[in-house]
Amino acid sequence: MKSSIKLVLVLFVLVVLGENLKAQGLKMPQPSTPQTISQDFGLGKINVSYSRPNVKGRKIFGALEPYDKVWRTGANSATVVKFTDAIKVEGKDLPAGEYALFTIPGKTEWTIIFNKGVKEWGAYTYSEANDVLRVKVKPVALKEKVETFTIQFANVYDTSAQLQLSWENTLVNVNLTTSVDERVMASIAEAMKGEKKPYFQSAIYYYSNGKDLKTALEWMNEAEKQMTDAPWVKLWKGRVQLKMGDKAGAAKTAKEGVEIATKIKNDEYIRLNSQLLEETKK
Repeated sequence: MKSSIKLVLVLFVLVVLGENLKAQGLKMPQPSTPQTISQDFGLGKINVSYSRPNVKGRKIFGALEPYDKVWRTGANSATVVKFTDAIKVEGKDLPAGEYALFTIPGKTEWTIIFNKGVKEWGAYTYSEANDVLRVKVKPVALKEKVETFTIQFANVYDTSAQLQLSWENTLVNVNLTTSVDERVMASIAEAMKGEKKPYFQSAIYYYSNGKDLKTALEWMNEAEKQMTDAPWVKLWKGRVQLKMGDKAGAAKTAKEGVEIATKIKNDEYIRLNSQLLEETKK
């Protein structure tokens, strides 16, 4: 009972101090600076809002932040992560939505928690009943100290990425995956019914994702008709031809790409088409 009263008093004081500062028009830097990061992922987006405490010479994990206790994963208000699309976290389904990101640090294992309590201050009133998903991951020891707590995205691909938490000498990677192929294929099929057919982009998707190369080549031929002086179309058409085993056709297309790029003085596509031409000789 006493601890509950103490918590209420602490929160009351924080609110009153905040309101007084606003009323006085006083501006002061926050000791744990807030940050919002955004990452496109699959066909959706992930946003993270959190506050960033510093080490300041203290021992963090196992001391300031005890092992096996729920941590707000930052400072001040609970860290909030918003997913516009459903994804998988460490292979487990997580619906689209906005979640508080709590963690339970451990010596050899961390628990990552996505919770409904997005309006909480810290983890003082955290409730396990509001958990939507829990996963376990292994921490990694860092040689170099990370002074400021950092959340970032790394190793970001079309359908996979890592959400990274790093502070002091600890790094935690949380694996995220998403499935987009079915939606992209449906989108391509629908777009091909329209007047302006996305031949070029669709052919690249087919090439890059193991789809029917014959269809990809047909679409590249159509794209050539739409963009007669585009060395990038020649480059991708040549790549499709090479992947189909047509080295002679790919070489001819790459040469045309070099000629067009030279004419319009585009050094990048002179280089890329030249590289493709060399690949046809192997």
